[in-house]
Amino acid sequence: MAKVKATDVDFNNLSFDYMDLPYRYQAYWKDGKWQDAGLVEESDVCINEGSTALHYGQSDFEGLKAYRTKDGTIQLFRPDQNAVRMQHSCERLLMPQVPTDMFVDAVKQVVKANADFVPPYGNGATLYIRPVMWGVGGVIGVHPADEYLFRIFVMPVGNYFKGGLTPTNFTTSEYDRAAHKGTGQSKVGGNYAASLMPGEQAHQHGFSDCVYLDPINHQKIEEVGSANFFGITKDDKFVTPKSPSILPSITKYSLLYLAEHELGMETEQGDVYIDDLDRFKEAGACGTAAVISPIGGLEHNGKLHVFYSETEVGPVTRKLYDLLTGIQFGDVKGPEGWVVKVQ
Repeated sequence: MAKVKATDVDFNNLSFDYMDLPYRYQAYWKDGKWQDAGLVEESDVCINEGSTALHYGQSDFEGLKAYRTKDGTIQLFRPDQNAVRMQHSCERLLMPQVPTDMFVDAVKQVVKANADFVPPYGNGATLYIRPVMWGVGGVIGVHPADEYLFRIFVMPVGNYFKGGLTPTNFTTSEYDRAAHKGTGQSKVGGNYAASLMPGEQAHQHGFSDCVYLDPINHQKIEEVGSANFFGITKDDKFVTPKSPSILPSITKYSLLYLAEHELGMETEQGDVYIDDLDRFKEAGACGTAAVISPIGGLEHNGKLHVFYSETEVGPVTRKLYDLLTGIQFGDVKGPEGWVVKVQ
């Protein structure tokens, strides 16, 4: 695949697709330590056919973004939290952890090296950053690998859901995303492989994605595709599900903080029953890729429940979106430590 040139990129018409940019970061874990760390140009990876990432799913990843501010500065949003979440994922899969300082420094290196690809301020596009780790080496027994490859690559992207901040409809799935004592709380590859078929079925029926219910009784909302769910109650409470199989979204926790401390809202993490949607006047999906995607309607058992509107964004959702993206793009001052400048 040929390397992409910044002059060939139409930053005003970006989709959410892979691009082969000039530089990525790579580090190798061997003999109990990280080594050979630094920027590389080759996008192809050569690993042994017995690698545990290929056979047993010993692989995890992260997702974060770099933002261009009005004055041209490039900044990151809470990258230390991505480092911590990846550490938890690695712990769950018995993989070596990347120290927070090493993780954040590596992200900065890659973004700085590909700075020409950070979209200009004002069009809503961003530079998506994908850290990933694989268990590699010749292994055939079901046990952790002895060697690991950590890599970070980037690409400019537009909105994950078509239309951006425009309400779209979702449908519940009969399939389970993850078990309560499985790996749902970790950002590991197998979780996403399991979501491919139900997601495709939702698309075939005209929905943006599917909503997963709790794997025990299928009564409570857990996640919206690969994003977290939130709802705004009729008395202006910000509510998001709580479950041992939900991925702890950095965007969700940021919204919980902003709703409480900036908008003065009561917040709650708890059960969200699929047969009690009338309590919400607005609803949405949130995550690094999705940012905030308003949910116009949610279909369950053949019946579509419409929240605020199928065509218009609710006022509270709009305020949260403007506040969050305002911080990310440098227009609004956020809490201490949320923004990290790329020097």
